[in-house]
Amino acid sequence: MNANEIVDRYLDAWNETDPDKRAAAVARTWTADATYTDPLAAVAGHDGIAAVIAGAREMFPGLRFTLAGPVDAHHDVVRFTWHLAPEGGTEPVAVGFDVAVLAEDGRIRAVHGFLDKVPA
Repeated sequence: MNANEIVDRYLDAWNETDPDKRAAAVARTWTADATYTDPLAAVAGHDGIAAVIAGAREMFPGLRFTLAGPVDAHHDVVRFTWHLAPEGGTEPVAVGFDVAVLAEDGRIRAVHGFLDKVPA
């Protein structure tokens, strides 16, 4: 799996609104012991990651995470910028920069997230 496919799966998980489908997407995308850390959260495992995503979906209903530029990768590290905006919207409500560390099977074992723009 290439870096773009990994990021696509990652963003698909963040955009999934159905809790059961989201749990399945998290399991496909992250290792069982994966961690996710950003300025607002620090969690581990599938349940923790799914809970953070669920919280974001509740805070921002109807908004979508999209890739905002090229994916950069080397060795087992991937970095990318994302936008959170209304479907078809041009101005993002939030902007972030994530660095993901991959396991040998291509799933994510750690994400270190940074928030460049957050809603007031």
